Amino acid sequence: MIGKTSEIKYLTPIAVDTKKKKYCRFKKSGIKYIDYKDANFLLKFVNEQGKVLPRRITGTSTKYQKKVAQAVKRARHLALMPYVADLLK
Repeated sequence: MIGKTSEIKYLTPIAVDTKKKKYCRFKKSGIKYIDYKDANFLLKFVNEQGKVLPRRITGTSTKYQKKVAQAVKRARHLALMPYVADLLK
């Protein structure tokens, strides 16, 4: 019976508290203006379908999340970024 304890298999990995602290990359880098013409930078804030990622995932502060959303909307309007895509990345 003692040898059977090593055969325990878990369906999910054991939770280990190694989560990284989320931070606003704009505050950390000192970026004040988000350029809507830089589509490659804005692609970091949209998912594969082209939707804007929420703050809780990216860690962006409220002030800069609004600026990112506005920049993505402007880039879409000028056809620098697609509104909808199957596989964007």
